[in-house]
Amino acid sequence: MQRTENRTTENMTEEEFLKQYRPERYEKPSVTVDILVFTVNREQQLQLLLIQRGKHPYLGKWAIPGGFVCMKESLEEGAARELLEETGLTGIYLEQLYTFGAVERDVRMRVISVAYLALVPANRLAIRSGDDAADACLFTLEQKEQGFTLSSKEKNCILTEDDLAFDHGEIIRTALERLKGKVKYSDIALELLADKEKFSIYELQRIYEALAGEKLDAANFRRSFKKKFIDTKRAVKLEEKCSAYSKKPSSYYKLLG
Repeated sequence: MQRTENRTTENMTEEEFLKQYRPERYEKPSVTVDILVFTVNREQQLQLLLIQRGKHPYLGKWAIPGGFVCMKESLEEGAARELLEETGLTGIYLEQLYTFGAVERDVRMRVISVAYLALVPANRLAIRSGDDAADACLFTLEQKEQGFTLSSKEKNCILTEDDLAFDHGEIIRTALERLKGKVKYSDIALELLADKEKFSIYELQRIYEALAGEKLDAANFRRSFKKKFIDTKRAVKLEEKCSAYSKKPSSYYKLLG
């Protein structure tokens, strides 16, 4: 087929070629964006926003919020739009995670999904379900040696990977691996601070632990924080003291720049 096209079009200009080109002759996959909205609650637990599907397929199942990309928007624009529809937020941390393209990942048709990570401080997150969702809820995410669980006291339910719609269990596993790796070499944890102009080391350590899925030594974390932020003048100590996490007041810090 390709050889025939080359013989018949090789002497055409590009304008002539485009006039006779018929894209409807070829099957096309649809493209969606799925948005993993992570936050850390007051108990310093990692949470993920899920929506309960209000339509087939997977009617009633919990899923990552997302939707189809419009023909006139980029992937990033589609992700930002979906995030706005689900949370009302703009201008927050949004990072492309991975593309999921298994042939039968969607029972309706061939659908390729591009997943995005969004990190939102809990005090900024206002949840609202989109048009095709029956409900929306933050689920506490517990990482285990094999997989993860998602739990909600509000909904009185615990979910495993197999309980989710589509291949969203795989998408969440991929996101957790990205977060666990990235928190070790980047400043991604700062995006979850409630206030970058007044925070405690304890609060920041708990965010690191939530993303990494493991406990960290407090003394080592303080030394690392001092070397990375104080010595480089990326943060300063404030006069105001914090008593929210222990009986002994500790210092507040402010990020600079």
